[in-house]
Amino acid sequence: MAEKMKKQVLSKLSFEQAIKDLNSIVENIESGQTPLQASLEQYEKGMELIKHCRSILTAAEKRIEDITADSGDAQADDDADESSNGDELF
Repeated sequence: MAEKMKKQVLSKLSFEQAIKDLNSIVENIESGQTPLQASLEQYEKGMELIKHCRSILTAAEKRIEDITADSGDAQADDDADESSNGDELF
């Protein structure tokens, strides 16, 4: 149950907030002031944050590809219209 709750909380984080949290974890671990068990828990949380960020980036990349494809289709349609108009003149 706790895992499901963690994933739900994680899924609500924005990319920017996840990066901020990840940077904080890195700083804490690198400081050497965190006990080993806490460092391991933070490391695990950091890995989950990285997965979350990657999924956000993958979704953004897919969205950009879709927009680009739609734009390319519209451009191809415009080019076809211009081409057919030019053919009518000859």
